[in-house]
Amino acid sequence: MQIAVIGGSGFLGSHLCDALSKKGHKVKIFDRKKSKWIKKNQKMVIGNILNLSSLKKVIKGSQIVYNFAALSDIDYAKYRPIETVKINILGTLNALTLSKKYNVKKFIQASTIYATSEEGGFYARSKKAAEDYIEEFKKIYGLNYTILRFGSLYGERSDNSNGIRSIIYNAIKKKKLIYKGKKNAARSYIHVEDVAKACVKIIDKKYNNKYTTITGNKYIKINKIFNLLSNYFKIPKKKIKFLNEKYTGHYNIKPTTFKSRIGKDLIIKKQKNFKESLLKLINEIKGLN
Repeated sequence: MQIAVIGGSGFLGSHLCDALSKKGHKVKIFDRKKSKWIKKNQKMVIGNILNLSSLKKVIKGSQIVYNFAALSDIDYAKYRPIETVKINILGTLNALTLSKKYNVKKFIQASTIYATSEEGGFYARSKKAAEDYIEEFKKIYGLNYTILRFGSLYGERSDNSNGIRSIIYNAIKKKKLIYKGKKNAARSYIHVEDVAKACVKIIDKKYNNKYTTITGNKYIKINKIFNLLSNYFKIPKKKIKFLNEKYTGHYNIKPTTFKSRIGKDLIIKKQKNFKESLLKLINEIKGLN
């Protein structure tokens, strides 16, 4: 099967490409930079998701499209609403439009467990908006989809925006263990290769037009990770810090569910008569003809 992976040079995207190739699929990678891990049997298209002409090259002829391109660093996105909208919403819309045009069988979107939570800032809001657009494309154009909501990933090829890698990096380079949140924070970590394998299974029709959460099977406390790393790197307790910042954009133990804001009706007691106003509008329109 011909498969396009948008954002295929990144952390999860590159592992997904490996997993797809192992299953015998023909993989086309689309990203702003050439993948460091590209295989001989994979094709690379360099471009920007905001550029339709370059994006067309990878989507045309593909049966499945994975959209893993995103501004996914919550800390970076927190103060960059416009950039976040462009990549995470408009970029997704570009990929959807071309997928519809070239009769893609299924559009698979990388989302997040933050999408329906109170946390995650502009990143979470943009991911939720992208999900809504994907659903509408199904309703209006019949484009099948699967939306993947990921938990906390870790593993090789990540950068320092990744939680676990950032902690380890500080331990190695600064001989410190620093966490912005609280001491009791916990995450359901899952290795990136396990996630990549799960993403390949999503191709199956039984996952069509469904939301699927992919995360670890148990919660691990950050404090426990710090104890493990402090022993490994011989870091003294005085070098271990939990900053307890009030708003980091990240959840503490579990994402709190988004609460819909119920509006209060404002009643205008004295309103214009509908019949009289309708006749007035009719006369205005007649006078314009």
